[in-house]
Amino acid sequence: MNKAPSKKSAVKYVYAFDELPLAERAARSSGGVRALLGGKGANLAEMARLKMPVPPGFVVTTQACNAFLAANERFPKGMWEQALAALRALEKATGKTFGDPRNPLLVSCRSGAKFSMPGMMDTVLNIGLNDEVAAGLARLSGDERFVFDAYRRLLQMYGSVVLGVPGKAFEERLAEQRSRRGVWNDAELLVEDLKEVTAAFKRIVEDHAKRPFPADPVEQLKLATMAVFRSWNGRRAQEYRKAAGIPHDLGTAVTVVTMVFGNLGADSGTGVAATRNVTTGENQLEGDLLMNAQGEDVVSGSRITLRIGELARLMPKVDKELRRIARTLEKHYRDVQDIEFTIERGKLWMLQTRDAKRTAQAAIRIAVDLAKEKLITRAQAVQRVTPEHIDYFLHPQLDGAARAKAKGADAMIAEGLDVSPGAAIGQIVFDADSAEHWAKTLKKKVILVRPETRPEDVHGMLAAQGIVTSRGGRTSHAALVARQFGIPAVVGAASLEVSVEHRQMRTKSGRLLKEGDWLSIDGGTGEVFAGQLETVVPDVTNPYFIELLSWADGFRRLGVWANADYARDAERARKFGAEGIGLCRTEHMFFEADRVPIVQSMILAPDAEKRAEHLAKLLPMQRGDFVALFKAMDGLPITIRLIDPPLHEFLPSRDELQKTVTELEIRIRLNDGDRAALGPQLRSKRLLLESVEAMHEQNPMLGLRGVRLGIHMPELVRMQVRAILEAACACAREGVKLKPKIMIPLASTSAELRMQRELLEDEARKVLKEQGTKVRYEFGTMIEVPRAALIAGEIAEYAEFFSFGTNDLTQTTFGISRDDAETGFLSEYLQKGVLKHNPFATLDQEGVGQLMAMGVRLGRARRKDLEIGICGEHGGDPASIDFCHRVGLDYVSCSPFRVPVARLAAAHAALKSPPGSRS
Repeated sequence: MNKAPSKKSAVKYVYAFDELPLAERAARSSGGVRALLGGKGANLAEMARLKMPVPPGFVVTTQACNAFLAANERFPKGMWEQALAALRALEKATGKTFGDPRNPLLVSCRSGAKFSMPGMMDTVLNIGLNDEVAAGLARLSGDERFVFDAYRRLLQMYGSVVLGVPGKAFEERLAEQRSRRGVWNDAELLVEDLKEVTAAFKRIVEDHAKRPFPADPVEQLKLATMAVFRSWNGRRAQEYRKAAGIPHDLGTAVTVVTMVFGNLGADSGTGVAATRNVTTGENQLEGDLLMNAQGEDVVSGSRITLRIGELARLMPKVDKELRRIARTLEKHYRDVQDIEFTIERGKLWMLQTRDAKRTAQAAIRIAVDLAKEKLITRAQAVQRVTPEHIDYFLHPQLDGAARAKAKGADAMIAEGLDVSPGAAIGQIVFDADSAEHWAKTLKKKVILVRPETRPEDVHGMLAAQGIVTSRGGRTSHAALVARQFGIPAVVGAASLEVSVEHRQMRTKSGRLLKEGDWLSIDGGTGEVFAGQLETVVPDVTNPYFIELLSWADGFRRLGVWANADYARDAERARKFGAEGIGLCRTEHMFFEADRVPIVQSMILAPDAEKRAEHLAKLLPMQRGDFVALFKAMDGLPITIRLIDPPLHEFLPSRDELQKTVTELEIRIRLNDGDRAALGPQLRSKRLLLESVEAMHEQNPMLGLRGVRLGIHMPELVRMQVRAILEAACACAREGVKLKPKIMIPLASTSAELRMQRELLEDEARKVLKEQGTKVRYEFGTMIEVPRAALIAGEIAEYAEFFSFGTNDLTQTTFGISRDDAETGFLSEYLQKGVLKHNPFATLDQEGVGQLMAMGVRLGRARRKDLEIGICGEHGGDPASIDFCHRVGLDYVSCSPFRVPVARLAAAHAALKSPPGSRS
């Protein structure tokens, strides 16, 4: 090995595995060591400290990576000299010499960031091989085949990772050799084949890179280290970090490890396993195994693997040791571990451990089981499950009847491994770029179908509804990424013959499917269907799901209510755990087909007397809606918002009416004979158009709506209050427990609220006197405009509760139209960093949030028992829920399907809060 120049650096950039205490001190705590050494390096060092069989190695820190990237890809002073010194120590520990054909040391160069990013950055194995070393190693090992298998792998990885040679060039040459030999996989190639491939790979490297493969092992290691550092900023790594919410400034460490070989024959192999089933959460070792192979063969998905259970039959002693180590690691890290190992001539070596990626179903079960096993507390179990996990858990499933019908019609075309649950329906695409283009530009739903996925496919995987591969196992790249991001996936569907080149796939029965054809997949069963199957809402009676959320309920302070306009919505919300209805939008009831004509007649009535006739028809309809709603929410509060939108929304479109009138006029002008038949219709449409024109507003969102409409047309809101309280009285007589909360929308002055409340209180007293029944009710208002928040103290004098309508409050605070912004400039603002988040999805805490905080403070200063909630779409957003907890709201209200997410997010907010806070 070349001697290192004597250059010293004050900064320590390189740590051997046995220097973990030094690294911990440098990182100031054990928890910080992952940021310094990366997850892979820190965990290898930790396993070495636990006396587990780990090959000797060292780590070049993330600090070195960041310094390298900041200095135009130059190593920081002293770093490379430290790496060479660590390499000398490896030589001493192993008794081998780097680059010496007589007893050569070979190493791997692997990436490893603070947070696991499976397959997103680069790795190079078998560094140190050249022609002379290969010859020497062949003499020492007596196994030429193993040596040239390792050599061609080095050329392939080094060429792709370091020199930028397209991976396809190597794959095609390897496929050509398999074809010549008449075999299916690389393990069946003979030594003569591998020698030919090695020579061909050298030519490929030189042809593409315009330079020969470097024979100097030190140069190989240096350039590989640089390439791994560079891979931190590679496209696939950036796409992954963006999707996973990982900061871009962490950098990656480089872990250099003594090579151990799983491709030395039948008594050698490699595998990846999880200490529990990461698809279902069951407490059993789960994973993939390949004999006579190297680790990349398993995760790439290029070969059909054995199940990990086969190890007990093949090598019982190794199996027993592996299971013992797996149990020890799970107890040590108090979480399910994803482990990589190699068996070299019957000896087990551990190459990695990390917290395992898992499906939502598995995350929930594992958290509950670990708490019951006393490895973690219930609070930790609740915090281990994310709101995204709950969201993914509630992914739609394929309808059972549709599935059975499809099977009967031979539409089930394949079955593979069920690696990431959920149903996905989309059009077939065969490459990642097409998946991204179809999904993002053409707005189509796609299923990405590949022989196997590679790290460079991640952008297409994230864009797809689902993923299908014909090769690969439960720990393949496709499976890992799909589980991480909750994408339904089926891998290893071996009966599918996928031709990316011809943009088609053929089933076992000979059926041909082309790009653009529809597929339906079930990632929970591994089934793949041709066509579009119907989906259903998932079953939420899973005992682990129920138990975890019950624990979450015990930690949260915030109530979780739901937005529901009909009894069916309320029933679903209650099933999901809603503790009340925070928003019932009464105007939605007016849009039913049998009611629209009555509503339109009421709006167009020439006077109050005629309007009253139509309102009398609507009264029993609204009353019936409320009776059903009260019964569905028996014993729980219901907040009913009086009519909010402007009346023109119930009328035909002005543009459509103008078009119809023009068309009728032209028809009559062209054929006077049509006048008798079309004349009455034309007059009717003209009158309707005049009425719509009269109601037209330049900015209806800020026009005659909400409380303004109630003051302008009092008989309408009187009818609504009468319907609410007549329904309440009827239900009360039947023993239904209820307390209607009547909400007046869009108040911006205390006078508006006082006048409207006086009017409605008068109507309420009349109804209760007529019914002879006592019903407790409340009046409150929505805080939807900045002025209402600014004078919340005055408004609280006439309101027993507030509900922040953050959809409109965001629009009026920013001064932007949501509909226009979200289809226009908002995406540009997000892309250019003008805004960090879409303010209509995640609450703007600096602006809208400050108005809310002011409203809470002023409102409660005037009325101490003022109940305050939120009913905008932000009520189901975890980050917004956290803010609502901190600002002191009593409850959040969201769509029924977001209720479980909100329950968990509210618990997370409470567990994060400092002791003694209002929360």
